[in-house]
Amino acid sequence: MTRAPLGPRPSVPAPLVLTAGEPAGVGPDLCALLVQDPPADIPLVILADRGLIEARARQLGLPLALPDYAPGRAAPLSLLSLPLAAPAEPGRLDPANAAYVLACLRRAAEGCMRGEFAGLVTGPVHKGVINEAGLPFTGHTEYLAELTGTPRVVMMLAGAGLRVALATTHLPLKEVPAALTPESLAATLRILHRALKADFGLAEPRILVAGLNPHAGEGGHLGREEIEVIEPVLEGLRAEGMQLVGPLPADTLFQPKYLEAADAVLAMYHDQGLPVLKYASFGGGVNITLGLPVVRTSVDHGTALDLAGTGRIHQGSLRVAIELAWRMAQQRARSEE
Repeated sequence: MTRAPLGPRPSVPAPLVLTAGEPAGVGPDLCALLVQDPPADIPLVILADRGLIEARARQLGLPLALPDYAPGRAAPLSLLSLPLAAPAEPGRLDPANAAYVLACLRRAAEGCMRGEFAGLVTGPVHKGVINEAGLPFTGHTEYLAELTGTPRVVMMLAGAGLRVALATTHLPLKEVPAALTPESLAATLRILHRALKADFGLAEPRILVAGLNPHAGEGGHLGREEIEVIEPVLEGLRAEGMQLVGPLPADTLFQPKYLEAADAVLAMYHDQGLPVLKYASFGGGVNITLGLPVVRTSVDHGTALDLAGTGRIHQGSLRVAIELAWRMAQQRARSEE
């Protein structure tokens, strides 16, 4: 993919852009509900097929007054319409619309790169049906990294006062130790540290780092990754001025006595850190991609095909994702001045 050029800052405050995601899932429902009570003081552009959002609003019994997006003109909430390839039915996946889902993502990301949009909020997509259509796709994070020419990104979830980043993401557990190289761990910590400063306004971020093994290896008796990989990396980065605590045993790390003085936690693998965060904040958490040249947040849930068109959904995660993306975009702009 060709990286879109960075553009000049717009003359009016650039809006966020929200992609509705999988048309058979709850993303269109969330957009129709959002129109009823738009977020205050946050300009927002919904990127989706107009007919799709209108049909879902009718199914939910909701009115839909949503003007067309006009670039460069400030509006609280508007719609940038891209056409579906085939009619969408709630709960029924159709590979014919996979290219539409990716086209929405591409249009949104390229708009962010040009400065047309301040940041990107993504609704949930269904990786399986995109691959079924013959389009290689492993997820939003990887797609956006390739589109923007970003060699390495970091996944972080935030909610309930916690920020948990991951050293590795969607890997089989048996592959995690080999993936934790000194180079990859140092790069992840640098991206996390830089993002906490630029996007969250933390002058001196303090990061807790989990060990890989039970009891953080127990002095080498339960594994040597802490001794051979994690500790040397932390020592080197501390010499650069980073405030890093660890490696700490993951089973006792998430306690107030540690968290109260910390700005983020780095877990070594997906299910080491995220169960705690999702227990504390599911339905109100946010997925954040760190390291991109654009701000990107996402809901913390999937397409929920069984709930599409039923009205039995909550907007909590979407609203938090929008609010956080707006704060991050403003903070990033200040840090670049």
